[in-house]
Amino acid sequence: MTPNHNNPPPEAVQCATPEACATRLELARRIAELESRVTTDALTGLWNRAHFDQIIEKELDRSLRHRQPLSLVLFDIDNFKRINDDYGHQAGDRVLRELAIVANTAIRSSDALFRWGGEEFVVLAMSSGYRGAGRLAESLRGQLASHLFPSVGSLTVSLGVAEHVDSESAEDWFRRADAMLYAAKSDGRNTVRIDERGNSDLWNTGQGLPALHLAWQEAYECGEPTIDREHRELFELSNAMIDAFMSSGGDPARAAPAYDRLLEHITQHFASEESLLERHGYAGLEAHRRAHAGLLSRARELRNSVVSGGAGLGGLVEFLAGDVVARHLFKADRDFFPLFNTK
Repeated sequence: MTPNHNNPPPEAVQCATPEACATRLELARRIAELESRVTTDALTGLWNRAHFDQIIEKELDRSLRHRQPLSLVLFDIDNFKRINDDYGHQAGDRVLRELAIVANTAIRSSDALFRWGGEEFVVLAMSSGYRGAGRLAESLRGQLASHLFPSVGSLTVSLGVAEHVDSESAEDWFRRADAMLYAAKSDGRNTVRIDERGNSDLWNTGQGLPALHLAWQEAYECGEPTIDREHRELFELSNAMIDAFMSSGGDPARAAPAYDRLLEHITQHFASEESLLERHGYAGLEAHRRAHAGLLSRARELRNSVVSGGAGLGGLVEFLAGDVVARHLFKADRDFFPLFNTK
């Protein structure tokens, strides 16, 4: 999620005369501008620490109420003082602005990026346990390390990851993420350190409802009947797999059939989707095809690891229901929606 500074549409303002309407629009514009100043960082345009403090309790309540995991990724620029000393503070400011742009494109549209202060930033990773947030952090680290920044060239960041656990306070949760960031710095920088605890594991022990249940909505439709039908079936099979896992008592043999049905459908769907995109001349097809291949490879590796006892079912559930279905559809797939949705 990124700040939205749009003014309300004119049709949303009802008034008696054109003059009154203009006055109300101007008032709405000024209020929006004041809200923007309060909640966003002036240098980078990201949400600021004050806005984080405003929303975090609401997000924690939502996480616990709906049993959706929530994670923090805390990161800062390695040796940032050296950048300011060697290139000047204006160059340092340009680096911070550029980093905000790169980091915002590296995270998911459902996540929220904040400038915490100085060279320190926070990602609030929605519906992500520490495993998924760890993958997000590693992807973010790699993309920033490979980027060339104005005047200074390459730089690195260190990252700490912590998933909210039980009913801890926001302050205690942030302290755990900060401890992981400190560990990353102590271990040589340019690395990710993860606190491997979280509600996703507690909820995956079989107590209560599953940590993640996908609910199909009309807003997820792209307008192509075959793709929309297969996406809906992906949701249904993902939920069936989660239910099978929750009732299996952690036994891979009991949950495997539901997983295999989902993986079979994902494989068929990816092939079908690629064929349709090729037929419609989708410019991003090759990148999309590579993303599909990577997801399938990871899914098969995880499946083999679970069967051999090298990984838990919780990680498999999070990867398939989260990364393959929800996050891939909500982010990568939306790039091709304009091909079919002409409304």
